[in-house]
Amino acid sequence: MRYAVKFAYNGLGFHGYARQPNLKTIEGEIIKSFIKNGFFEDTKEANFRSASRTDKDVSALGNVIAFNSDQSKNDMISYLQELEDEIIFYGIKEVKDDFNPRFAKLRFYRYYLKIDDFDVDKIINVLSCFTGKHDFSNFAKIEEFKNPIRVIENIVCEKSNDLFKIDFFAPNFLWSQIRRIISSICKVSAEKISKEEVIEALNNPDRIVDFGLAKAKPLILKDIFYDFEFEIYKKQLSKINDLERKIMLNL
Repeated sequence: MRYAVKFAYNGLGFHGYARQPNLKTIEGEIIKSFIKNGFFEDTKEANFRSASRTDKDVSALGNVIAFNSDQSKNDMISYLQELEDEIIFYGIKEVKDDFNPRFAKLRFYRYYLKIDDFDVDKIINVLSCFTGKHDFSNFAKIEEFKNPIRVIENIVCEKSNDLFKIDFFAPNFLWSQIRRIISSICKVSAEKISKEEVIEALNNPDRIVDFGLAKAKPLILKDIFYDFEFEIYKKQLSKINDLERKIMLNL
């Protein structure tokens, strides 16, 4: 059987998501734990896949993995709920044999800014430039053979006490795309660059411009959506809420 599993983690305790030799990573810890507990013996045989590979210090409340296993769903649910709090598993779904979690309908990331440090009106004004279909070559680290054209379906802003929440919605994102967008809008707020310079960089991707990279810590992968709903372990939801509060305290 093939399963999709939803989980959360505080990125500050790891050297990023993707497995790396001799370093503690989220993916590495999950794989070690799953092999130890008999979910599978080999990642290739299990066709282990991750939806999003977050950077070092980036947290997630709704990342997703998929893998093949001979374990029953009930046994797996019992095990997943007993894991330690560093990585909290809270949803499961039996999926088709060819399911790859990278092909999601929508991803939802949130970035936090402290209101006192920025001109909120300027930030909202320039953020509108990034919605829709664009070549984001100047606003991402473009991996070889990656198409730099992406569609950001919506950007939603909200004040919350002393924080300003910026929510990004898109089927997929490029490496560091959100953090580079945030860096550019913060520079507009600080009057280091103009909104027109941002638009110019967006509309002319062949003219290389680097507006810098915002901090990773305030970025959270809030959720990933598919054409199905996960079976949620309700007793884990309080742990998710506690984890989110802990992440917020470290911003």
